[in-house]
Amino acid sequence: MESTAAGGSPAVYDRIGIGYRKVRRPDPRLAALIDGALGDARTVVNVGAGSGSYEPADREVTAVEPSRVMLDQHPGTRKVKAGAEELPFEDGAFDAAMAVMTVHHWSDLKRGLAELRRVSRRQAVFTWDPTHPRVLWLIEEYLPEIRELELSWFTPLTEVAEALGAHTVLPFPIPHDFTDGFQVAHWRRPESYLDPVVRAATSTFATLGPAVVEPGIARLHADLESGEWRRRHAGLLARESVDYGYRLVIAGD
Repeated sequence: MESTAAGGSPAVYDRIGIGYRKVRRPDPRLAALIDGALGDARTVVNVGAGSGSYEPADREVTAVEPSRVMLDQHPGTRKVKAGAEELPFEDGAFDAAMAVMTVHHWSDLKRGLAELRRVSRRQAVFTWDPTHPRVLWLIEEYLPEIRELELSWFTPLTEVAEALGAHTVLPFPIPHDFTDGFQVAHWRRPESYLDPVVRAATSTFATLGPAVVEPGIARLHADLESGEWRRRHAGLLARESVDYGYRLVIAGD
């Protein structure tokens, strides 16, 4: 089954997925947080697996992904082309289920989360809370259209936690040298946003398209050349991490 995803269909990732692994390199600090959340699970299903980021190497992982381009980049041997809303597994088939920065792409969030609970005894979901007050400067100053798009995609954290029956929610402030190049990763490295390869690995940029994105990026380029960006954001350059609302939601046994 292929999802028609609220935040981008498999076709979107068929397009932006080429070269995805070069930009979206798993960060060991987030990997450790997710690994701890999986507890003593031996068998794990990674739903919306993409190219396999954050899958623990010492467990038996089955990857589920609706995009063929993404699945072809996945290095694992247990791979299933399917959507989160209808997982082709028996009840309780896995010790744990994980989902990393994917639930906003599902066409039916509650159904997908219910499927995670159905096929596993423990669940770990990494997502972003659209109600978090701090907004990335790139969005506030250069591309407010991203905010509108994200608010239409992401579900408030309280609703995700409730639907999952979560017992724990862990914050994950983004380190300044975060290696996984999703949108907020470069908060202290503004020059990175000038790179079209970096932008191409992020679904928001790909969805908005060049007519919207390029004028904002041109303004950023000008502010970097003039030194204006650094004058406005000198305080950020001294920080090691910033909490932008990313959370790991844990449920089950």
